[in-house]
Amino acid sequence: MSRVLVTGSTEGLGRAAAEALLAAGHDVVVHARSQERAASLDALVGRGAGIVVGDFADREAVRRCAAELGDGRPFDAVIHNAGVWSGRAVMPVNIVAPYLLTALLPGPRRLVYLSSGSHFGGRPSVAGVDWRGRSTGSYADSKLFVTALAAAVARLRPGVLSNAVDPGWVPTRMGGPNAPDDLELGHRTQEWLAVSDEPEARTSGGYWYHRQRQEPHHAVHDEAFQERLVRALAEETDTEL
Repeated sequence: MSRVLVTGSTEGLGRAAAEALLAAGHDVVVHARSQERAASLDALVGRGAGIVVGDFADREAVRRCAAELGDGRPFDAVIHNAGVWSGRAVMPVNIVAPYLLTALLPGPRRLVYLSSGSHFGGRPSVAGVDWRGRSTGSYADSKLFVTALAAAVARLRPGVLSNAVDPGWVPTRMGGPNAPDDLELGHRTQEWLAVSDEPEARTSGGYWYHRQRQEPHHAVHDEAFQERLVRALAEETDTEL
């Protein structure tokens, strides 16, 4: 049995992953951005899931969540699922929050970051990025950044299995009702990478789509870009990876 944190788990892919892992007997901690949203997780909490509440658009709330979670039994895996499609919270939620949790949470040996096919449209530059969300951020850029972060963690922490997953364009609230990909397949890869003992699931540094390793944007495995990204995030958050 693994202890797994699934961020952004009140609905959609995060909720589906948390439900599946809980049903498989794992010790799951779910996450909601507010107490009002947390009410939707009562059924999972009633089945034994733990819960943490914090708005990942607020980096101090991320720090509080990390401190709260760090007081318990260490996690075996974290699925960094929380994300937003548009607006000022794009950079804070999609890249700053997973960076901070990665830096602050002790112990996880497996890290799974939710990417997107949109990352191919991202710009491999950290110059002038508004990390604090004072203006609308680029979703494509944020997903390129988090995909590169997954690759950087795989390189910098050789004892950790770190991977990025493109879940496909699935019919969630973010994806919309007409999204063409399979919602069921959309959450299976991250669960597999988080807990499976199959040899492929125990590899690191990959970019995955439906349990198939794919080639990401050329910048993802560019170590110079990874270093610029990690350095920018460390300076912005005053927190070293």
